[in-house]
Amino acid sequence: MIEDIIRISREAGEIIRQAYGTNFSIEVKSNNIKNLVTEVDKKSEQTIIDFIRKKYPSHGILAEEGGETKSTSGYLWVIDPLDGTTNFAHGLPIFSVSIGVQYKDETIAGVVYDVMRDVIYSAEKGSGSFENGKRIFVNPNESIEESLLVTGFPYNVAENPEKVFERFIEMLKVARAVRRLGSAAIDFCYVANGVFDGFWEVHLHPWDICAGKLIVEEAGGKVTDFNGNPISIFNKTILSTNGKIHNKMIELLNRV
Repeated sequence: MIEDIIRISREAGEIIRQAYGTNFSIEVKSNNIKNLVTEVDKKSEQTIIDFIRKKYPSHGILAEEGGETKSTSGYLWVIDPLDGTTNFAHGLPIFSVSIGVQYKDETIAGVVYDVMRDVIYSAEKGSGSFENGKRIFVNPNESIEESLLVTGFPYNVAENPEKVFERFIEMLKVARAVRRLGSAAIDFCYVANGVFDGFWEVHLHPWDICAGKLIVEEAGGKVTDFNGNPISIFNKTILSTNGKIHNKMIELLNRV
């Protein structure tokens, strides 16, 4: 199955790559000018869904643009066909295809395709995490002061949900630096391969979390909510780290 996920991720990514920098339609979702969807998101998603329905017709699907198709098989494909749509729409080459597969509510496989770098991040439950086929691990740094962190802001950021501004400032004061890439799936993968020491965000969606969470965990990292509790893909506060700075980040997140 993992080879199938990689194959269809690359196929969807090729659609995105060919459209990058061309003219394509852009719409606003939920009457929020910050929340975009393009015709390319939809083409990518349809390509993935068509594949699943042909190869795994009994499986359920939860996709960002297309909603949910129920199933009694126990299998659920969780799809973000273009994670980082705003980057894509503005010509910033940081975006990905993210596909996770769950069985009975447990993620068993995940793939994130960093499209413009042509890098596949993949993981199967219990089998480790890989970057273009090479095993990856979180970094061993234990110091929050020496940490490079990453975060993102929700579309309703102006409302300051979950005190995002205060928490950002708290991290900024303590860590070596904080980045914001605009693709949560890539953020997870950069924790998994040791680039980032930690990643936190609020109000993510299941398709933002599913594949990336497994990739971090299989690389030796830790993913919880802001209080250190285990999470599902439906949680609204996400903390993902190398495990070494996890408790310190929890302390900082809750200081506000």
